[in-house]
Amino acid sequence: MSKDPSGDGALPSDNNPLSRSNEGRPDQGRGSAYVCTCSLIEFEYASLAEEYAKQALSENTRRAYRTDLEHFMEWGGAIPSSPEQVADYLAAHAETHSIATLTRRLAAISVAHRAQGLESPTRDLPVQLTLRGIKRARGRPQRRVRPLLIEDLRSILDRLGDSLIDHRDAALLLVGFAGAFRRSELVGIDIEQLRMVREGIIITLAHSKTDQIGEGREIAIPYARGKHCPIKSLEAWMQVSCIQTGPLFRATASSTQINHARPSAEAVALTVKRHVASIGLDPTDDSGHSLRSGFATSAAAAGVSSWNIRRQTGHQSDAMLTRYIRAGGLFVDNPVGAIL
Repeated sequence: MSKDPSGDGALPSDNNPLSRSNEGRPDQGRGSAYVCTCSLIEFEYASLAEEYAKQALSENTRRAYRTDLEHFMEWGGAIPSSPEQVADYLAAHAETHSIATLTRRLAAISVAHRAQGLESPTRDLPVQLTLRGIKRARGRPQRRVRPLLIEDLRSILDRLGDSLIDHRDAALLLVGFAGAFRRSELVGIDIEQLRMVREGIIITLAHSKTDQIGEGREIAIPYARGKHCPIKSLEAWMQVSCIQTGPLFRATASSTQINHARPSAEAVALTVKRHVASIGLDPTDDSGHSLRSGFATSAAAAGVSSWNIRRQTGHQSDAMLTRYIRAGGLFVDNPVGAIL
């Protein structure tokens, strides 16, 4: 995948779909959504029902599954596959791939089997024991993205100027932080999804990672008391960019020119890293997710209840939120402070 050297390019092109023969496979030619190997991933649809089946998985999930299955097939795997073959595949890559990657590849292999009406081998004992052994032998704490805390965000904003790209970045960082958006959600916002109210702005998300069926979710961002207000920053960006419809945030050809393309999710990560480096911090552990994590962590440190934080982030439970606020909550009511 090529990257825009400016870090602000359009979304990358999709991978080519897998192309597998149906020869010798069950139910060949029946016109079902589950005829082809990995049909939910290959986009080989011939009917309205199959088109709806395609929509059951997000584009990012389908792209990841295609890549994972290509790797499995290139290694020598097959669909259908035996539990022993899948276990051998895991063992062969235990030293070169993360546990998270191996677990995701098991999910892709499972979907490929179930798409043909076959029983998945991934839950059989040889596979589960092999994966458990790899976790015991190679398990390590999961890498955590560093949250962009409110103090650091303010330092970044204080350094921004009055150029077109500075206005864009200020609005992107503030809206991303205040809305606790995932980077894909942030770059996916269109002007038409904004609704100004007396208290601030309401942004309606049609889809999100936890809302794949499109029920929609409204995120409220109020006016801020300080000088760094998401609403005022957003209004300034829309004024200098003259954007009236379509994507809210745009890629920029230079510091003074918009190229009107929607920025990629990767561009958000690069933008965060660039600005974190500008205030003298090492950006290695920062990413686009640092905005969302930074909001949750900063809110927890300020004593905001987990219920109110979840209302903004969209997490379904405190358990899912814990990994975001753990760092911020370590020093809240810490017993050491009552002793020393």
